[in-house]
Amino acid sequence: MLPPSQRQIVELDTVPAKPKRVIFVLLKDFTLLSFAGALDCLRLANRMSNRKLYEWRVVGEGGDTVNCSTGTMFQLDGDLEELHRDDVLVLCGGANVQDATSKKLLNWLRREARRGLAVGGLCTAAYSLARAGLMDGKRATIHWENQDSFAEEFEDVILTKSVFTLDGNRMTTAGGTSSIDLFLRIIARDHGDELASAVADQQIYSSIRTDQDTQRLSVPTRIGVRHPKLSQVIQMMEANIEEPISPALLAKQVGMSTRQLERLFRRYLTRSPKRYYMELRLQKARNLLMQTDMSVINVALACGFASPSHFSKCYRSHYETTPYRERGTQATSKLSV
Repeated sequence: MLPPSQRQIVELDTVPAKPKRVIFVLLKDFTLLSFAGALDCLRLANRMSNRKLYEWRVVGEGGDTVNCSTGTMFQLDGDLEELHRDDVLVLCGGANVQDATSKKLLNWLRREARRGLAVGGLCTAAYSLARAGLMDGKRATIHWENQDSFAEEFEDVILTKSVFTLDGNRMTTAGGTSSIDLFLRIIARDHGDELASAVADQQIYSSIRTDQDTQRLSVPTRIGVRHPKLSQVIQMMEANIEEPISPALLAKQVGMSTRQLERLFRRYLTRSPKRYYMELRLQKARNLLMQTDMSVINVALACGFASPSHFSKCYRSHYETTPYRERGTQATSKLSV
């Protein structure tokens, strides 16, 4: 590690009178990568400017310790405390965010947000912000696994599939390395692109994403097949889960016959279009069953099934259990944690 005298220091046009304070709130089972990426951006901004531009505290409910998603224990700097108006509050979520979003946390978030400070949520923490009513009418994102349940529960939030969002003084990320993209944007806004680029270089982060980039891999990359018409059909399927489109109409939309579409799916995905579409719908149904309190009937309707009995039959055939047992198993696992 080179001392300041031997490394390239980024000269700032203006130097803030005092460092900006970022308060990281760690929820139980928070995603370590998201938190570490954000925190390291701040550390490196200080290092590459040779100035204390940012300082931080790590707090959480109870103020003692909290485990991340890997099971590693973190010592907290304090409990949910009263903040300053110019602080930045960043909530770090992860697995089982619903269970980690307590009444005490929600009340604290609402109280601190009324001070007018900037509030952000990393990974799944957009759920907690939305539960507190802080994202109504705002653009938000959340990890793609949680998109279905989030959209069903928070109709007043403008959900996007972006890597991160910035809407006024509200910020959200999709998880993983997207916190790096968000904090590089914040550093560039606060102190210029040169410093943000220097931080990215230190992290060997060669492709900085913007809020216009989507979080999931492209359809061709995900399925391992580069066929434009096949990709188009799958995109249409993913966008029309609640009201499925017939294979004949899908084929017509991309300029081929139903038989050609069948052959295309059989060749590249070893299943029929109907089977592939059913698997997409069942996958969404499972997400809703595991992540929401929606009734089985409402889950069935949200995934394009005309009746609960048909839904249950299809679900059992694919997952070897019924939707009701799946819901019961999830409830039991939560109680045993």
